[in-house]
Amino acid sequence: MSGPECCSNPPAIISGGDVLQIGSLNSYVSGNPDSKIGVILISDVWGYGAPKLRNIADKVASAGYYVVVPDFFHGDPLTPEVPIQDWLKNHAPVQAVEFAKPVIQALKEKGISKVAAAGFCWGAKVVVELAKAADIQVAALLHPSFVSLDDIKGVKVPTAILGAEIDKMSPPELVKEFEAALEANQIEHFVKIYPGVTHGWTVRYKDEDEAAKKCAFEAQQDLVDWFDKCFKTNQSTL
Repeated sequence: MSGPECCSNPPAIISGGDVLQIGSLNSYVSGNPDSKIGVILISDVWGYGAPKLRNIADKVASAGYYVVVPDFFHGDPLTPEVPIQDWLKNHAPVQAVEFAKPVIQALKEKGISKVAAAGFCWGAKVVVELAKAADIQVAALLHPSFVSLDDIKGVKVPTAILGAEIDKMSPPELVKEFEAALEANQIEHFVKIYPGVTHGWTVRYKDEDEAAKKCAFEAQQDLVDWFDKCFKTNQSTL
């Protein structure tokens, strides 16, 4: 289950920015609101106010997507003084799937025709459930938590998995099993394990750790390239 890896280097949460109500959830938004392709970023346990997560939203948005980062915790993200197992009792990822569906519907009602979702740690489990139900067109899982091999065997949409070399939640051996399952089921996929980094690094790397920072920026670009490949290169297949 969840442990110290999920709780290391908590971010300094920010408020404000471009926050709108989307599907009844407060959501940080970035990008062209007239875009026909929407991307939902689903946070780790520290919530939608994490600065590095919002930076990723801006990066993805700069490629032409309308990006939303909803507050799936309704103003109650994990805080350092709360034991994570206690917090998870009220914030199970599977519960959040039902919060995500109105967000997807709201995006469609505003004219978006295709929706991708990327989940970080905790959020990856939400995304994999959406991918199993084909509620989204493209999925990305970054250093996933709570995701099982059976989950991956059930996905129905193109899926990327960006894993850390040092990760007890999704060790490289398990990520390789995920890749084999996607291959066996003929699901379009992109799988990459980033050397020397730990679980959660893309949104919680330490600024003074130049190697982790470089890998985080590499993962950001890989995420954008994945969406571009699926939505711009393979338009006829989605």
